[in-house]
Formats: sequence, C-alpha cells, structure tokens
Amino acid sequence: MSVTSGIRKVVTVVDEVLLELGRPVATPVRRVAAAAVIRNPWAGRGFVADLQPEVEEIAPGLAHLLTGRLVETLGGVDRIEAFGKAAMVGVDGEIEHGGALIHTPYFGNVLRELTEATSIIVFSDDRLRAGEPLTVPLWHKTAAATRSHYQTCQIRVPDAPRPDEIVVVAAASSGPRPNARIGDRLTDPVVRLADLDALENAR
Repeated sequence: MSVTSGIRKVVTVVDEVLLELGRPVATPVRRVAAAAVIRNPWAGRGFVADLQPEVEEIAPGLAHLLTGRLVETLGGVDRIEAFGKAAMVGVDGEIEHGGALIHTPYFGNVLRELTEATSIIVFSDDRLRAGEPLTVPLWHKTAAATRSHYQTCQIRVPDAPRPDEIVVVAAASSGPRPNARIGDRLTDPVVRLADLDALENAR
C-alpha cells in the first residue's frame, strides 16, 4: 500500500497564544499538529507477528508528508524549536499498530533529519474512537532538557480514527511555553530529600 493510496485525509491544526491572564506573551508561539488519517494495514488480519514490511512501506512517506506540513505552516525548518509525535488507533486495531508507525527509525529518524533535530522525540499514543482528542507532548528538538519548551498541543479529528484506521501525528512549536519562567536545569539549585525534610521541619 503506498502512502497516498492509504491516506483518507490530512488535518493541520494551528494554535497561537497571544495573551495569558490578559497579559501579552513575551514570545508569541505557534504550535502545529499535522495528522494523516490512514487505513490500518493490519486491521482485520488478527494477530500479525511481523509488522516490519508495512512499517518500511508506509512510515517514511508519512514522516515526509507530515514534516512538510509542519515546515510549511511554521515558515521553515529554522522556525521549528520543539517537536513531538503521536498515533491514534481505531478500536479494531492494537496500540502496537500505532507504535509501529511512529516509534521506529522509518518515521522517527526521517522526522528528526527533516527538522534538523537531534533529540529523542517525545510521544503519545492511544486507542480511541472517532472524534476523541489526543494530547501530543513537545520538547526541544536539540536540547530535550530545556524546560521552557516542555509543552503540549491537542488534536481532534471529528471523523477519525474509524475502527479500521490509524491517525499518525507530527507536531511542532516555534518556541517555548507562553511566558515560561520556571528556570532550567542549568540554573536549578541542588535539591535533596534531606534538604526538603529540613525545610519542612523548620516550618
């Protein structure tokens, strides 16, 4: 099955926060989730021991397609600072079917290379009925420990996934959370349980 013949629709969701508690955000950020709704190639076949042939055939094309949507929507690879991935499996499929399409190098390495990234890609996956939302986590594409870029975006496709479908998602952000200000690992104090116990006892 080629990617184009198996895709029923592509959905792109854009979220841009301009105000938080009535205050303009320091850095306006766009978060984008691009989703491809495809027929589950393993649906109706019972337990399939080897998922690899379909993964090799389908996953790279999905990664190319969805990353292209992210790059186009955000205005270039250099505008992508954080990324994530996800899969929603219809009720006739296994969670492993979604995982097969997003967790192997055939998807992840392609997404990483096309976004000029080095981080492991944070993810979410679930078995859902059509129209149920999925929250996709994001973090920095080259410095996963950069706390300011820990964020999420949500995507919902009203008519997907159907029972025999999978929704494959790639997501990205052009910057940090709105008004991020909780510091980072490089500026954190050293915190130990003994220190916390002493602080509690002193109260």
